[in-house]
Amino acid sequence: MPIRIYTRTGDQGETGLFGGERVQKDDLRVEAYGATDELNSYLGLSRTACHDADLLQLLDKIQHDIFCLGADLATPERNAEIEKPLKAVARVTPKYAARLEQEIDRLQAELPPLAAFILPGGVPMAGHLYVARTVCRRAERRCITLAGVEKVNPEIVRYLNRLSDLLYVMARVANHRAGIPDVPWKP
Repeated sequence: MPIRIYTRTGDQGETGLFGGERVQKDDLRVEAYGATDELNSYLGLSRTACHDADLLQLLDKIQHDIFCLGADLATPERNAEIEKPLKAVARVTPKYAARLEQEIDRLQAELPPLAAFILPGGVPMAGHLYVARTVCRRAERRCITLAGVEKVNPEIVRYLNRLSDLLYVMARVANHRAGIPDVPWKP
């Protein structure tokens, strides 16, 4: 028998965290990992506009990272310390952000230096990546809000901060590789 998608356990406005704890669906933790889920979905949409094998491979790796990040957020550390099955939940480590920094440096090396703020736009892939960057920033803000009231792995915020930078660089690269110049902001 196939697994049912619906469980009916959330019909009263609650959801379960990893470890079994029940919280309201508008709980700050649920908001934080929901924002990362939205980011991952938008990255999936971005992939549909991508015709660059290098950027596509990078997006694939990022989506896997975001899935781990969401699992980390959905598993409060207080539960992970108590529940044996939760110790297997992957936690975001400093290596995640370091890998993004390497990608930023690698991609930025092919771009002309920035001389001004630039307007989002260009080829569809770049447009999607610019939107993904803003969704990433929202997820980062939700995680910071959560960290103000509960313990959150600090590597999550660091990763999201670097990811928004990487998405910006990737958008510029998508335009650059397509021969579309940056459009400077003119105040």
